[in-house]
Amino acid sequence: MTASTASRSHELTVVEVITETPDAVSLVLTAAHDARDQFTYQAGQFLTLRIPAHGGAVSRCYSLSSSPSTDEHLKVTVKRTAGGLASNWLCDHAKAGMTLESLTPAGAFTVRPAAGELIFVAAGSGITPVISMIRAVLLQTGRRVILVYANRDRESVIFNAQLTELLAAHADRLTVAHWLESESGLPTPAGLRTLLPAKPGADTAAYLCGPAAFMDVAAAALHDAGVAREHVHREVFVSLTTDAFAAPEPASDAGADGESATATVEIDGDTHEISWPKTQVLLDTLLDKGIDAPYACREGNCGACAYTLRQGEVSMRVNDTLDDYELGIGVRLACQSLPESDYLTAIFDR
Repeated sequence: MTASTASRSHELTVVEVITETPDAVSLVLTAAHDARDQFTYQAGQFLTLRIPAHGGAVSRCYSLSSSPSTDEHLKVTVKRTAGGLASNWLCDHAKAGMTLESLTPAGAFTVRPAAGELIFVAAGSGITPVISMIRAVLLQTGRRVILVYANRDRESVIFNAQLTELLAAHADRLTVAHWLESESGLPTPAGLRTLLPAKPGADTAAYLCGPAAFMDVAAAALHDAGVAREHVHREVFVSLTTDAFAAPEPASDAGADGESATATVEIDGDTHEISWPKTQVLLDTLLDKGIDAPYACREGNCGACAYTLRQGEVSMRVNDTLDDYELGIGVRLACQSLPESDYLTAIFDR
């Protein structure tokens, strides 16, 4: 493990394991006192955990279901999936007192600043980042919130008690509608449309989390309702195929043609002036220079290495995470960014 990876990796202690449903558990986690400032987070972000499953170890990203504005400890919620190495191991073996290795919080699936109502559409464990976002919005703003939540049946509804409490405390601003496959079949655009506001405002924003096919159905329903496409944001669930905790492989043939850009990069308040080869992605350039840059999957689909491009232009090899809004405000992925300009400025502020 490189110094860069080690500085982002910390041991978290399991304080409590909460059974949410027959196939989902929440792990309440705490960092060592001297590392707690490394685990500040925004509602909607995730942790990358190293799971010691079946004699080996796998890396998985789990959204934080705790809310930074109200909860003392971190919490992730894990739903058992068929054939899932990590999810099954955690559901079967996680217990209070054990430790798990974790990278610091990351992710760009967070609520954008605006004044309009918010619509959240979630399915199954997609409620995990959504419950954190809803709690933060209700506490910190006066915005109206609508949640449409799809599950297999009533027994599989995660956070049912929390949602009931939130409804009682915020009846004037929170609406919750459930879609149960056992009663209504698979969700359809027309069916979900009946659970959405009749006439969403022009500044209404929507946040989707769940399986890709479900999010496509939800997006179609929102479009039919009149929610602008650029105001619909998705979180993407992806199983990592690489070890997020392993040392990165050295870049090959970087800058062989001799062409480089000059970049000013700010990370955690430190500013670095670097030469950035035009054949090498930004993340590899930073790591090669011993600069501690955040990352997890290095595949363009987790958002852990997101940064804001303040000056210049880049091209991205892959982008399975950032939506049009994020791209529009300059958010890019360091693990996929190649410089197109000669001078660039980037800040890791996600």
